[in-house]
Amino acid sequence: MIYPSIDDLIKMVDSKYTLVIATAKRGRQLRNGSRRTIETSYSKDVTTALHEIEAGNIEYERIRDGIK
Repeated sequence: MIYPSIDDLIKMVDSKYTLVIATAKRGRQLRNGSRRTIETSYSKDVTTALHEIEAGNIEYERIRDGIK
């Protein structure tokens, strides 16, 4: 994957784990018929989700700080 760069994506979230979870959840939403928040020429849902995260269109809420 060349674009969007991982370095750019990490700036939008607090960890790589959060990036993976947010991308997977958004990809499933797109596959299930959710509207895209940006126009892209990409047909893959995960790629579209990454572009939406990079654009700042996807928000997430941290419900726990960690497992103790």
